[in-house]
Amino acid sequence: MTTTRRFERQSNFERYAFLFMRLSGIALLLLAVGHMLLQHILRDVHSLTLQAVQDIWRSWGWRAYDLLLLLFAIVHGFNGLRQVIEDYMHDQRIVRVTNAILLGLVIVTILWSAVAIFNFNPDAVMAVGE
Repeated sequence: MTTTRRFERQSNFERYAFLFMRLSGIALLLLAVGHMLLQHILRDVHSLTLQAVQDIWRSWGWRAYDLLLLLFAIVHGFNGLRQVIEDYMHDQRIVRVTNAILLGLVIVTILWSAVAIFNFNPDAVMAVGE
């Protein structure tokens, strides 16, 4: 006679979320320090004008750098918020609904940010400013 024991396999999502927070924190530190160095230390703070942003964002590399910084910041921040919510809310239905709302906000924010960064037209902005 054999006995069977029911075993529920748990998801590794929290493990990967924990690892993501550590790695994205390092990436954010490097990207943010790099941004500060390039934008505010190597360049004069007083020369940061719309014209300077126009010149910087003519390069797709700078736009990608800014988008990467923004993506890591958004996902890192929302993941931290998700973890805090799960610590303090004990009703699993509410946690699932809140997580779904947060996921929707993350997707909307990322899409909105990407569209804004990659559709930025420096020439049109300068024409309006004149």
